Amino acid sequence: MEHDQMTFTGYLGRDPEMRYTPTQKKVTAFSVATNRHFKNSKGEDMEETIWRRVEAWGNLAELCNKFLKAGSRVLIEGRLKPDPETGGPRIWERGDGSPGASFEVVAKSVLFLDRKTEESPEDDFPF
Repeated sequence: MEHDQMTFTGYLGRDPEMRYTPTQKKVTAFSVATNRHFKNSKGEDMEETIWRRVEAWGNLAELCNKFLKAGSRVLIEGRLKPDPETGGPRIWERGDGSPGASFEVVAKSVLFLDRKTEESPEDDFPF
């Protein structure tokens, strides 16, 4: 098992976007939100949302682009992709000037957790 392997479930924030690299490799990108509910030190209910940007390659890219949409629930297994400059999450600036960070994941497999439709693939896992 790879040391940087991770598994998480969440919901797509928007429709996936597929593109081709200059060498014609397929890659589909989408964002997945995961929520954590907890009580703070004062006993108040809190919620934290973490966004992860996911990349799927090859046949997996094609399937994700075809069957996923905003709001789809998925289970992702993959590896963290560090920012080449920082070695950590990708740091960026929001439109209002405030800092932002995103965690990027290269998907090894994607499990579609929504109910099957007539267009859904026959087997959900692994892709």
